[in-house]
Amino acid sequence: MKNIARVFSAELEGIDARLIEVEVDINVGLHSFNIVGLADKALSESKERINAALKNSGIKPPAKENRRVTVNLAPADVKKTGSQYDLAIAVGYLLASEQIKNFSVNDKVFAGELALNGDLRPVSGALNIARLAQKKGFQRLFLPKENAAEAAIIDGVEITPVGNLSGLIAHLEERSEIAAHPRTELDFSAEGNQGADISEIKGQEVAKRALAVAAAGGHNILMFGPPGSGKTMLAQSLVSILPPLSPEEAIEVSQIYSAAGLLTRENPFLTHRPFRAPHHTASPVAVVGGGPAPKPGEISLAHNGVLFLDELPEFRRDLLESLRQPLESGRVVVSRARNSVSFPARFTLAAAMNPCPCGYYNDPEKECRCGAFEIFRYQKKISGPLLDRIDIQINVPRVKVAELRSPSRGDSGKAIREKIAAARAAQKERFAKTEPRIYANSQMSSKQCEELADLSADAEKLIKDLFDKAFVSGRGYYRILKTARTIADLEGSQTLNAGHLAEAFQYRLRDGEMVS
Repeated sequence: MKNIARVFSAELEGIDARLIEVEVDINVGLHSFNIVGLADKALSESKERINAALKNSGIKPPAKENRRVTVNLAPADVKKTGSQYDLAIAVGYLLASEQIKNFSVNDKVFAGELALNGDLRPVSGALNIARLAQKKGFQRLFLPKENAAEAAIIDGVEITPVGNLSGLIAHLEERSEIAAHPRTELDFSAEGNQGADISEIKGQEVAKRALAVAAAGGHNILMFGPPGSGKTMLAQSLVSILPPLSPEEAIEVSQIYSAAGLLTRENPFLTHRPFRAPHHTASPVAVVGGGPAPKPGEISLAHNGVLFLDELPEFRRDLLESLRQPLESGRVVVSRARNSVSFPARFTLAAAMNPCPCGYYNDPEKECRCGAFEIFRYQKKISGPLLDRIDIQINVPRVKVAELRSPSRGDSGKAIREKIAAARAAQKERFAKTEPRIYANSQMSSKQCEELADLSADAEKLIKDLFDKAFVSGRGYYRILKTARTIADLEGSQTLNAGHLAEAFQYRLRDGEMVS
């Protein structure tokens, strides 16, 4: 009897997959079945699933052999989590026990969870594993058939959709063939739920202009105003005017959703920019990411899209402060005792809040019932450093009934989308040679701001006359330049003039403006 067999599987680390060697050794001795290599509880229990799946597939399982079976998952110092190793362990056991005809394992990767009857159940991260197989030069990836469509997005790897263990054995022994899954083509033509259309919003022309600037440059936006003024609807309309995902962005976002287990056979990839709106009772782990086996949180699920935080001061203070680093770097690092995992988190933050607990501070029609200290304490829940990372901060006043009943003014939704698409195209051309690659003005570094701002003489004069007196921080200065660059792009201007700077400057609240 052959003593040892080796096959390949994969472990998810963040949104990236890592190659894992599954070694199966069968030796003489009293029956035992041990899995070593830092396996978690779900993986340690796989021996029971494998025993039942093999038995119900008509194969002699380890439980019927009076031998010692040892499964080693290498490298041994990497924590192994999940049930995706079931298929690889079962195939390794079949090879080691010589119950299957020998075949070449060096070009194949196996991943899938076994049901007790031998069927395969879907696993998280199939797209990520396919990308790993492509990078490592593997030719074939064996996955549950429910995962095949998402994995087939990746070119250069043959995806074999496996329904059950018996069918896989017949395929590997060349008794019957499982047809490879055809390559999944990215299709962006399907209409998705893109929230409210900006043309449906009556009034609020200043807010709609600010949303257009935010969408054109990927800038964060904070809206404050009384209840019922349309802040939530404005935020929901933001995703409807964002440009479509590029193929590279779609694969990157789909990898995150695959790692989180949110892709399905019917929806194997994302075709539209994500819009995530967690409730204010959400925990920091749910929003930022983490857990015993770190998973992406809401900020990563909003990557290349919009994260909407309604009633911003009602969120936990530690949660809001944990957003500061991702807003700056576009990534979130989840650290644990043994390792740390990095998730992409470059999103557009859209936040809404009332000016006070009752919501009617400075309202011209309804009297505010809050005391000065209550208003101060409520607004101070949003720290200065967090506000400094929000490029656009606007007041959204109540809309009068007469304005609600009148026809919409300003540009149509189609015209706004065309302007934003033109601005994004200009940015794509501008940043075509940047390393690392960026796609929007909000992602520029301070050095790139200086190099690409192209300030006119009147803009230089405005900076000298106004900015020093306004006590703008260094971060605030560069963020104003980024916003002004976006406003210039919306107007099709190569040069950044004083008007662009002045509009960008007015979008930032200065100390004391919310509480007078």
